[in-house]
Amino acid sequence: MEAKPHPLQADRLRALYAYEVLDTDREKDFNDIVELASAICGTAISVVNLIDEDRQWFKAETGLGVRETPLATSICSHAILEADFVEIYDTLADPRMRDNPLCAGEPGLRFYAGAQLLTPEGLPLGTLCVLDYQPRELTPLQRDTLRVLAQQVMAQLEMRKALRATTLLRQEVDHRVKNSLQSLGAYVRLQSRAAQSEETRQALAATGSRISAVATLHEQLYLADAGPTVALDRYVARLCGHLEIGAPEGITLAVQVGSVTVGSRQAVAVGTLINEFVANSYKHAFPGGRSGTVSINVRPQADGMVHVTCRDDGIGLPVDVDARSGGLGLQIARMIGAELQCELVFEPAERGVVLTFAFAAEEFRTG
Repeated sequence: MEAKPHPLQADRLRALYAYEVLDTDREKDFNDIVELASAICGTAISVVNLIDEDRQWFKAETGLGVRETPLATSICSHAILEADFVEIYDTLADPRMRDNPLCAGEPGLRFYAGAQLLTPEGLPLGTLCVLDYQPRELTPLQRDTLRVLAQQVMAQLEMRKALRATTLLRQEVDHRVKNSLQSLGAYVRLQSRAAQSEETRQALAATGSRISAVATLHEQLYLADAGPTVALDRYVARLCGHLEIGAPEGITLAVQVGSVTVGSRQAVAVGTLINEFVANSYKHAFPGGRSGTVSINVRPQADGMVHVTCRDDGIGLPVDVDARSGGLGLQIARMIGAELQCELVFEPAERGVVLTFAFAAEEFRTG
């Protein structure tokens, strides 16, 4: 006898489809549950069975060897119409199962016990069930175990549903943040071009550097899903990849970064300094179409300190400029140094200029 549709069939199916579990791959978490249920209940078969509109589909099974069967032969489609736990000691003694070919054939399924898979609203999606080829009866402990394992199945489904919702929300937030940063960066660039004073242009350029560093960090955090920590090597490589695109002809950007994880706040500070140094080198270090190299070197140490060296081999500072009081937007650079709780050393080199600093990583891990 084929079971009638559930009285709340439309609501039940909407709930089932919202879990997006039908026709998904096998998963160890569910496989472990059916294997444990079969072992504890001493049955040949155990199944996580979901009742679709015209079929029953198995998220996990042991002892059966198929992933779905028609509703016409489904015992679980009867079980979801009854109490939250159904046990049929002998299927051939049950008038609903006597003409079921799965029960009447040889070898026939003669025993069934199933705990409903209930949504938080009380809608049955299917069952966690055990079946055997001879009549029998479960012990109270086996029944309780089957109920608990059914709750674990639903906990797994709920967790996956929540993770999907979180992922969708993050994607929406990422899209909005990315667009906002791009718009803000474009606005700052326009204002910088229109600014009349050099001081205003420098301030806007520094703001643009900060926005660029934050935008790259946001992208890195989203891709890595690393929470408050950042793989500084990947972050700096990505940031410098963007800077390399804007390099003047004949200028090479060389980057060496050891594998290290730091706090996201520190990554923004480091990225802002690198961005500012490279942009200034592009603008001032190689006048008249000179060729040269801007190099970035990040070296993590065993004690948790991270040493950063930014260098160019350009024309260097004019003789009348004091490296301790001007250039590189040092007012802003000192503020960033304060964020990193370190001293920035900016001075002429044998060729060009060099910026060095070292800071203690908040979330230190080396690769």
